[in-house]
Amino acid sequence: MAYEHILVESSDGIGIVTLNRPKVLNALNRALMDELATALETFDRDDRIRCMLLTGGDRAFAAGADVREFADASSIDMVRSYRFQQWERIRRLTKPLVAAVSGYALGGGCELAMTCDIIIASETAQFGQPEIRLGLIPGAGGTQRLTRAIGKSRAMELILTGRTITAQEASAFGLVSRVVPKELYLEEAKRLAREIAAMPPVAVAMAKEAVQQAFETTLDGGLEFERKCFHLLFDSDDKREGIRAFLEKRPPEFRGR
Repeated sequence: MAYEHILVESSDGIGIVTLNRPKVLNALNRALMDELATALETFDRDDRIRCMLLTGGDRAFAAGADVREFADASSIDMVRSYRFQQWERIRRLTKPLVAAVSGYALGGGCELAMTCDIIIASETAQFGQPEIRLGLIPGAGGTQRLTRAIGKSRAMELILTGRTITAQEASAFGLVSRVVPKELYLEEAKRLAREIAAMPPVAVAMAKEAVQQAFETTLDGGLEFERKCFHLLFDSDDKREGIRAFLEKRPPEFRGR
């Protein structure tokens, strides 16, 4: 389908979505988020796609929410706008989602990157939650995901001051998986997505869900969930193919069954 605010392509089992509002540094308005959730859900249902990648531009992944939509809004307006439903749709995706981030990832842009499963950052990337400077707080998961990613003290500092951190700081804090030169960040993210796409899809989906459970439940509950996923995979064709290929010393051919 045709989109106004994003670009969509696919290759090598990867579904790629590029935020495309460069004149406003990919500010996240309601229309863009609607399109983004729809495009990612479409990839999530496509058996040919095994991993997804989300990126923006070299100058900005996304500089934040489109503040013009907030200017005259009341509390009731915000509740009735259902603007967080799209975020929940993205959170429920079953396939891995890799973020390739360059330039600004601030406010909603930082929250969107954190909604992804893995973040590859350009050396120029900047992360932050500056909502406090507008008399607001993060509203799309920033207080929760940033705290889980970098710890209470660092999250408090960033959220209460609104200051930004560099890609190198984000890496040291554990927010991003790796930092690469600006000219390589997108290709590195694609390389990682291709590597994941080559893995058995059912096991990948269960592994993603099991890791997410680490943030949602107790250690006992998470271990129980992990064991159930582990046992279920013994009935998959991909498990049988993976074991046979290992014993026969050949590359496996995973079919997602």
